[in-house]
Amino acid sequence: MIILENEELKVSITASGAELREVIGKKTGLSYMWSGDSTYWGRVSPVLFPIVGRLKKDQYKLNGKAYHLSQHGFLRDVEFSVQKQDTDYASFVFESSDAFLDVYPYRFQAVIHYTLNGRSINVRWEIQNKQNETMYFSIGAHPAFNVPLTSEEKAEDYTLNFTKAPGKRVTQYELVESLVKEKESVESIEPISIQASLFENDAFIYSHIDRVSLTSNQTGHGVDVDLNGFPFVGTWSSYNQSQGTMAPFVCIEPWYGIADTVDTTGKLDEKMGINKLEKGGCFEADYTITFI
Repeated sequence: MIILENEELKVSITASGAELREVIGKKTGLSYMWSGDSTYWGRVSPVLFPIVGRLKKDQYKLNGKAYHLSQHGFLRDVEFSVQKQDTDYASFVFESSDAFLDVYPYRFQAVIHYTLNGRSINVRWEIQNKQNETMYFSIGAHPAFNVPLTSEEKAEDYTLNFTKAPGKRVTQYELVESLVKEKESVESIEPISIQASLFENDAFIYSHIDRVSLTSNQTGHGVDVDLNGFPFVGTWSSYNQSQGTMAPFVCIEPWYGIADTVDTTGKLDEKMGINKLEKGGCFEADYTITFI
């Protein structure tokens, strides 16, 4: 486990999946990240690549060939190498070589950077195309935050606030059997109180959101996620259909990509939200989580 630390935060990151596992606020005494209890969901903050969400029938077509790829791809399960480490910074690197050519026919390098700055963590991705052709991919974050943060509170004490990108049309999407369907366009998004029924139909998704905050109405503590420039954000918690309850966490997920649409052609280069990277090219994106 790699430990980063400054005067505000103590952070734990594992080389497995380059996954952020724990964030402790030194002054608040709070543990902000979900524990990864497999009773509800056994992950904490996986990196989604080379797809975000689910493919129709868990497969896609490229250059006339069909490939099978399960939900959220494979990068979350690979072992990264620590590229560089300092007190408040670490970077992790993974070289794909030929490891996944049977499910994803591209060689690539992924580098994930974590930088502490006060009460914030900046997460930056670099994806380099090592293939001698155009590469198609999606990438996303999936951090889960404890809700509630203290035993004296309940989930209903927490509120989500969404800040839309200036001048952009915000579209809400819903999931139908894990596939995306456009629901409606919205001018603005009112604050949303956390309740289990929000997640009855899986994640709810918006386009063109710059910032999402999740805070307690009782204490003011919580998180603020700056995802300026990301085309999509998903919000999710594990939902128990038989009991009508949610897990004690909420995920705020900045995405460069999205699940297949219900009417998808199945072709990767035609997929909604897909990113295109020319040979030798490098894609970069970052988001910042502030712990309040």
